[in-house]
Amino acid sequence: MNSTALRWRDAMDRALYGPAGFFVAGAGPAGHFRTSAHASPAFAAAVFRLVTRLDAALGFPTPFDIVDVGAGRGELLRALATLADKAAGSLSSRLRLTAVELAPRPPDLPPAIDWTTETPTGITGLLLATEWLDNVPVDVAVPTETGWRYVLVNPSTGEETPGPPLTTEDRTWLTRWHPTSGPGGRVEVGRGRDLAWAGVVGCLRRGVAVAVDYGHLRQARPVGGTLTGYRGGRQVPPVPDGSCDVTAHVAMDSVASAGERVARCAYTLVSQREALLALGADGGRPPLSLAGTDPAGYVRALAAASAVAELTDPAGLGGHWWLLQPVGVAVDALMAR
Repeated sequence: MNSTALRWRDAMDRALYGPAGFFVAGAGPAGHFRTSAHASPAFAAAVFRLVTRLDAALGFPTPFDIVDVGAGRGELLRALATLADKAAGSLSSRLRLTAVELAPRPPDLPPAIDWTTETPTGITGLLLATEWLDNVPVDVAVPTETGWRYVLVNPSTGEETPGPPLTTEDRTWLTRWHPTSGPGGRVEVGRGRDLAWAGVVGCLRRGVAVAVDYGHLRQARPVGGTLTGYRGGRQVPPVPDGSCDVTAHVAMDSVASAGERVARCAYTLVSQREALLALGADGGRPPLSLAGTDPAGYVRALAAASAVAELTDPAGLGGHWWLLQPVGVAVDALMAR
């Protein structure tokens, strides 16, 4: 990979999505870290409850779209298709499943799942972006005696140096969304993620766009930023050479505001724990008496409860935010317990 110093946004884009990029070549995300979609069938089951509620709220449209942006190898769509096949009613016959991903189509992907590099327009149904925004490339900025400057990074080594001044647009974003930035700090500039989310929300005709990601809010931005790398299940230095995931937490309120301007509908922002409980996920332990009457059933119920506990643990996957951006439908009824 070219060793010329680049702005972090450009280095991330090449390292993750270039011809030999981390998300384009190799095993894909599931081979390196656990996401909610990979961790347990309980996540897909909760999303499917949202699908069925949304389908009814939209009047059982034909087709009902499920579009997964940053689909990995299609794991979540496969699970949702299986759940739809097992469910009563006509949903399975009306589903139109689309994976949006830059990697080549997996050879074992069911034919019913479309595979594309661009988000389709005119979506009626559910648009999902599960741990996608944290991999949308961002610039990194640092304060200097002459003002805020972009950080340049050597893609081969990860060595950093100060670069050119921020553009007017990025300075404006910083002032509005990261006002606590102080001397000696560094900031991930999220304007590009705002534009990316607004772009996919604009593809929705009617339904809900859902982003699930680690993130933070204006009143509690992390000091020094969150840029890091992952490889083989372990956190590693964020060297943008294509050998590891490079990720940073998402300014969820900034992204939400950008989507709201496009949708012209108020958004909902809740923790993953709140979202999954509202969608019927149950992390309670089964009664011990079940072990005496149905040992196998007790073991299955205990495993299911443990999976939900992992998904809702605030110190782990439960620390995700769920951003729900409706278009032409009310979210409150969809997320009511």
